[in-house]
Amino acid sequence: MEYFTTTSGAARQTGQCVIVGVYENGKLSRGAEDMDVASHGAIRKLLKQGDLCDQLGSSRVLRNIEGVRAQRIVVVGLGDANELGVSQFRYALRSALDSLAGSKIKDIVNFLTLEDIEGSSAYYLARYTVETIHGKLYSFNNLKTGKTVGDIPVKKIGIAVASRSDATKAKLGATHADAISQGMKLARDLGNLPPNVCTPTYLAKTAQKLANSHGGLQTKILNEPEIRKLGMHSFLSVSNGSAEPAKLIVMQYKGGGKDKPVVLVGKGITFDSGGISLKPPPAMDEMKFDMCGAASVIAAIATVAILKLPINVNVVVPTCENLPGGTATRPGDIVESMSGQTIEILNTDAEGRLILCDALTYSRRFKPHTVIDVATLTGACVIALGHYRTAVMSPSDDLAAKITGAGIAADDRCWQMPMGPEYERLLRSNFADMANVGTREGGAITAACFLGKFTKGLNWAHLDIAGTASRSGVRKGATGRPVPVLSEFLLRHAGALP
Repeated sequence: MEYFTTTSGAARQTGQCVIVGVYENGKLSRGAEDMDVASHGAIRKLLKQGDLCDQLGSSRVLRNIEGVRAQRIVVVGLGDANELGVSQFRYALRSALDSLAGSKIKDIVNFLTLEDIEGSSAYYLARYTVETIHGKLYSFNNLKTGKTVGDIPVKKIGIAVASRSDATKAKLGATHADAISQGMKLARDLGNLPPNVCTPTYLAKTAQKLANSHGGLQTKILNEPEIRKLGMHSFLSVSNGSAEPAKLIVMQYKGGGKDKPVVLVGKGITFDSGGISLKPPPAMDEMKFDMCGAASVIAAIATVAILKLPINVNVVVPTCENLPGGTATRPGDIVESMSGQTIEILNTDAEGRLILCDALTYSRRFKPHTVIDVATLTGACVIALGHYRTAVMSPSDDLAAKITGAGIAADDRCWQMPMGPEYERLLRSNFADMANVGTREGGAITAACFLGKFTKGLNWAHLDIAGTASRSGVRKGATGRPVPVLSEFLLRHAGALP
């Protein structure tokens, strides 16, 4: 994809398509105002005639407007001018793109970036533009036979800016957004692959290929005998019922000299049946998305490598399947973790924490600056926050605030949930150091408290992405979240923002 900026007026912009907006009560966006002047009032005339709608997300494609050079103009409703925020901006842009579906347009210039959006800037509006367009163009037809119907074949994205200084910031925003979009595509592709293709071995090979493609990125894969030698018996207890061998993926990007690394730990359950504590059949196919934490941290380090950020980042991914079988772990079994702590497994469907706890212990060897684990960990998180925000839990309010702040900036929003000893006490066991589940109430928090028993002394946060990593229903598929918030956090940590 090619990106460019323009300071010229919308009416003078040549090309196949220009996007402008109209607000409620007949107010025109800056791009639409420029076109209206050049066309002797054509835009306002269409509004008065009812041929254009100012409601948020309504859109219409115009052609052959006098005084306008572009072949097509997409006029999209922006709603109330006082309520235009990032989410409305992106919604309007997606609606404009919907109106172009099936066309052969190869270049688009977005003039909505000239609008005043509180808390935003030329840099972020360029990022939102590029990420939104990439998101709309994404499709997963890898395993379909025959010819598939493609979307608009966009090759060039233009971003309107008010000044040359804004152009510099917007170009940087587009560069960052392109890398983030590549990362999101990787995460979505991995999540959308079926579990008979995206096995732990496949995930490991993908990580190795990334290391071969990007300078400064190294990948090491540990097999089951090596994992067992490390004492990761909690991790291996999850894979006991599967014929697929477990893998521990360790990736390192070294761009920050001797700085302490940020370590990202991702849950890589490539299929989760629940094990002996078998899940109900409806929607069990969606348990292929249980490796989206792994996909997102692999995608995040790939984004860092593409941008060559001056930062050290490590990724640790424990990956396996959770299946029932004659050798599967039973409820009531007690296993020893890499940390030496023992765990009574009361529910084999609470398996993500069993693999993450050993991976978090392993991450200590890197003497990390920060550790963030990412996991589709609990259905309780979906009940609490729905499918809109990623849960953040950390003993450090400062770290949680940095992550939630990065989520606001990246438009990949998070919400801090509490932790504390009152929740941790729910994990008591009569027979081991701890149980792997507490009570039904506060399930997302007790899961985080379980992981907290293995992260004492670390600057650590837990992201539960159970509600945000994928969608169900007619739009079923991986979303690529939380790659944007992870990327924003790492960009900030690297001091790479304007």
